[in-house]
Amino acid sequence: MRILMIGGSGLVGTMILPHLARQHEIRVLDPRPSAPGPWEYVAGDATDFAAVTEAAVDTDALVYLAMGPLAGWGEVANVAAHFDANVKGLHLALWAAAEAGVRHAVVASSMSVYPNPADDETYPDPDTPPGATDFYGLTKRLGEQVGQAAVAEHGISLVALRLCLPTPDDRWPRDDDRWSRTIATSARDTASAVDAALAYRGHGFTALTISGDAAGRMTNIDAARRLLDWEPQDPTKP
Repeated sequence: MRILMIGGSGLVGTMILPHLARQHEIRVLDPRPSAPGPWEYVAGDATDFAAVTEAAVDTDALVYLAMGPLAGWGEVANVAAHFDANVKGLHLALWAAAEAGVRHAVVASSMSVYPNPADDETYPDPDTPPGATDFYGLTKRLGEQVGQAAVAEHGISLVALRLCLPTPDDRWPRDDDRWSRTIATSARDTASAVDAALAYRGHGFTALTISGDAAGRMTNIDAARRLLDWEPQDPTKP
C-alpha cells in the first residue's frame, strides 16, 4: 500500500517504520526529519490541514502516530501538547486525509484509556467503556471518540490500536517491573499489528487491544486474534 504516516519520526513511528517499509510505500509527515530509509519524508504538522491534505494525495491509508512530548510530563504546556496531538491533530488529520480521498486509517490509541490496574488486578474487558481521568488517558479516550466521529462524518473505516508499551526490539524483553514486562510489545509485533489493521477494511470503527501479553495475564487480546489474525510472536516473560 501507499501509506501516509503522521508522526513517523516519533517514538512508535521510529520503531515500526523499518518493518512496515519492507512491504509498503511510506510517506512520513512530521515536524522532525525521519531517520534515513526507503521512505519519503515531508515536513509538516498534523494540525496543518493543507499540508496533510497534500501529503495524503494518492495514498491508500493513513497511519496516525503523532504524540506529545515526554519532557515536562504533566506540566501545563505538556498537557496542551498532548491534547494537540491526540485530539486536535487527529481530528484535523482524519478530515484532511478524507478530503484527499483516503478511506482507511489506523490510529495509535493506548490502554491508558483505562486506569492502570492494581498489582492483583487485570485491565478491564475490551468492551468496557474507557474511564481514565488522568490527562494522558483522557486525551486518548477523546481521540477514540474523534475516530468514531470521523467514521460517521466521512464514511471511512478506522482501527484504533490500544497499544501496550511498544518497545524497541533491542530493548525487548523489558527488564523493569513485572507490569511492564508482562504487557510490553516488541517493535516488530507492534508493526505486524499495524500491518494487519491496514488490511482490515470496511468495518466502521474498531478498537483493539494490542499487547505482548499473549498469555492474557493482564490484557485480553482475543479480539485482535479473531479480527486481525494477529498474535505477538515474541514470547512474554512472567
